[in-house]
Amino acid sequence: MESRSLVFKALGDPTRRAILDRLREGDLSAGEISHGFEIGKASISHHLNLLKTAGLVKCRRQGQQQIYTLHTTVFQEALQWLMVFFKEQAITPSPKGAVKSGRNGLRG
Repeated sequence: MESRSLVFKALGDPTRRAILDRLREGDLSAGEISHGFEIGKASISHHLNLLKTAGLVKCRRQGQQQIYTLHTTVFQEALQWLMVFFKEQAITPSPKGAVKSGRNGLRG
C-alpha cells in the first residue's frame, strides 16, 4: 500500500487518533499509552504497529520498554499534500454561475 494511503488509513481510526493526541504531550511507553483505553493491550499494540507502519510514530527500546514518539515529518508531508490538493481545487474554474463546493459540487 502506498505510504500516503497508509497515513490516511491510520488517521481514519479514532483510537489511533487518540493515541496520537496522547503522544503530542511527549514520548510514552506502550503501557502508558494503554492506560485509560477500554481495549486490551494487544489491541493497543496492533494500533501502534499500524501507526509505525504508516510512519506516524517511531519506537525505541529503553530497557524492557518500547517508547513511542511522534514522527512529525510524516504529518508535515501529509499536510503539504492536502494544501497542494486544495490549492489546485481552488484554482479550477467552475461553470458560469455555479458554486463549487464538496465532492459532487453540492453544498452541504
